Amino acid sequence: MHVSDFDFDLPPELIAQAPAVDRTSARLLHLDRATGAIVHTSISALPELLSAGDLLVVNNTRVFPARLLGHRVPSGGAVECLLVKKEVGILFTKSEKRIPTSFPDDRPGEVWEALMHPGQKLRPGDRVVFGGVRTILGEILERHYFGRRLVRLWTEDGSSVDEAIDAIGHVPLPPYIKRPDLESDRDRYQTVFARERGSVAAPTAGLHFTPEMLAALRQNGVETAEITLHVGYGTFQPVRVDRVEDHRVEAESYDIPPRAASAIDAARAGGRRIVAVGTTTTRTLEAAASANAGRIAAGAGTTDLFIYPGFRFGVVGALMTNFHLPRSSLLMLVAAFAGRDLALNAYHAAIAERYRFYSYGDAMLIT
Repeated sequence: MHVSDFDFDLPPELIAQAPAVDRTSARLLHLDRATGAIVHTSISALPELLSAGDLLVVNNTRVFPARLLGHRVPSGGAVECLLVKKEVGILFTKSEKRIPTSFPDDRPGEVWEALMHPGQKLRPGDRVVFGGVRTILGEILERHYFGRRLVRLWTEDGSSVDEAIDAIGHVPLPPYIKRPDLESDRDRYQTVFARERGSVAAPTAGLHFTPEMLAALRQNGVETAEITLHVGYGTFQPVRVDRVEDHRVEAESYDIPPRAASAIDAARAGGRRIVAVGTTTTRTLEAAASANAGRIAAGAGTTDLFIYPGFRFGVVGALMTNFHLPRSSLLMLVAAFAGRDLALNAYHAAIAERYRFYSYGDAMLIT
């Protein structure tokens, strides 16, 4: 299967640069897999499109301000850093032989994998400073591929690195949003479910929900369950191969609370439909079921599951998702669920109807 089979042309003006006026005012394309029928409606119609007994499963991860802006020391050259993954449990100090460091500081720091710019110029031993109301110091430890680095971070005053990141970090808006992040993005680039800090990108299908929408769904007999998958580089990394089967997705961590596991298994046992809000929720549910002989067991885990056409879904019966980049693994997941031809037909219909695309754009419901 060729990656080019998942390409399409999108007019640049359809890439949403800002969120809708309010969360439920976005448009919604409803695709029926059985008939191929497409209906153009709005997010506010969702309670009528779902059925009593449906279980809506959402991702409650919270985006942290993972984009740091600073400069090199001593040259002063600009540096940009997107924190991708914390190396949990690793603390380095100057005295440890593995990491040569030129910082006059023995305090331990956190070690992160990061995408850094300018990637070609930053080498092991180089120093960086990210400043603002708080100051974070950093040193490049290892140089990886495609601009990725292993970097040690610590604060100037020895306080929490996470707190400093929250204070001076920028919302990690995707690169196709051609504007600086705003203070308002700190709220609008979070879902109303966002509770568990850990993502570098929002589970964007969830951005369309409000407490009022959830109340309307409950009134119509639709239940809700929350799981967590921390969106990392694996979700949005480019597909750099020609054959779909050669692509690999980096592992991401998830957690399914006992309450959610019980609700999901009860719904499945009763023949009720599981409606996944977003591709991250879909991957988590299908990965968890695959790891537990078809059941959804409570607990934490990691998944590198790559879903593309030919995959057999065992849990998800309906999918709500935003529109995704051409040739992306997320579009391949949508094509696996809806069928490639139906998915691309829906995308072409959305383009013809001038839907807004990507993270801050409109959505589709596939039933």
